[in-house]
Amino acid sequence: MKQNLSETCHQFFSTLANPTRLAILELLREGPRNVTEISEALNQEQSMISHNLKPLEGCRFVFSERRKKERFYSLNKETMEQLFKLFSYHAEKYCPTEGKCLTNASLQKQKKKNASNPLHLTRF
Repeated sequence: MKQNLSETCHQFFSTLANPTRLAILELLREGPRNVTEISEALNQEQSMISHNLKPLEGCRFVFSERRKKERFYSLNKETMEQLFKLFSYHAEKYCPTEGKCLTNASLQKQKKKNASNPLHLTRF
């Protein structure tokens, strides 16, 4: 039986709703790394990194490859890069004040400002 879209979306966003997992994904944008490298870069225990890699791998946000005795993790660039582009676009358009999202009033001001700028692109 095919899983319905709301269940898939819930799993997808639940997996991403963790700062450590998001940090791992951002780090893997630079290239494949093993657990030790990820742990050192994020200044977290290896067990915490391994624990958070499991759901990322389960959702295929990351892939793993065994090289001799080590397992290297890499970003699923096919889908995750598109997601990062979407997040960046959304953050730039709706959360331009250091992560604070625009209120309705400030969004209206932003729209007026963008409308007066002929070079403003409405798509990414």
